[in-house]
Amino acid sequence: MANILKYLYGSYTGRFILTGLTNRNVSKAAGLYLDSYLSKPLIYPFAKKNNIDLSICKREKIYQYKNFNDFFTRELKDNERPVNMDPNCLIAPCDGLLSAYRITEGLVIPVKQSCYRIKALLHSSELAKEFNGGIALVYRLCVNHYHRYVYVESGIKGHNHFINGVLHTVRPIALRTRPVFIENCREFTVIKTPNMGKMVQMEVGAMLVGKIDNYDLQMKKVSRGKEKGRFLYGGSTIIVLVDEEHAKYVDPRLLKATIHRKETPVRLGQSISRI
Repeated sequence: MANILKYLYGSYTGRFILTGLTNRNVSKAAGLYLDSYLSKPLIYPFAKKNNIDLSICKREKIYQYKNFNDFFTRELKDNERPVNMDPNCLIAPCDGLLSAYRITEGLVIPVKQSCYRIKALLHSSELAKEFNGGIALVYRLCVNHYHRYVYVESGIKGHNHFINGVLHTVRPIALRTRPVFIENCREFTVIKTPNMGKMVQMEVGAMLVGKIDNYDLQMKKVSRGKEKGRFLYGGSTIIVLVDEEHAKYVDPRLLKATIHRKETPVRLGQSISRI
């Protein structure tokens, strides 16, 4: 896989092929295949290669899954991802590898040699200004991670904002050559919370079939730990924005680790910082 990505992103011919691969029609066609029974033979080798433990899943046998995406979005048993409900804790909304970036002067997510501005990420200069001085928490999900995610905090969520884009892989090699978070399809909502002020929770799709499936599209009251949605096949990313007033509650060790290019493994529902 690494060699394929190197070729796609590192050569002229590869980038030409990538233009076709990242077309949304290609993505839809691949998604239809993975939603069909024809994709069932992919499940066993995928589970074996990625050391997926089915004993913690509600359906423990491979034959119980009707297609590949059904398996990829498998549910875990109820007690496998307990959510820390202490209001003084900030939780992880998903399984993944966490990086934390301080938002300064409109910059904001430096990944490898690239920089991503919040206003480009959100398509809104006004909303972006509200997070200057805050923290961006970036959770990178790999294919072996649990691909369901929850609301990071209780409060009132606004309408979902979907931003169409070109789907690119979130693997690190892609981050060196393309503004991945800007070009990928993404969907976000603003959540007004009593504990952490205004927050943004955004899902970013990956190359080919990184489909975002959020359940609640309209404004409503939501609860910390309630399942927000799921990613269909493809490594994906969740980004949480915390404003300046509440950024002090983010564990500074996360920022330090990111400076040293270390991602912190986290699980859905665990406390990543204490207020």
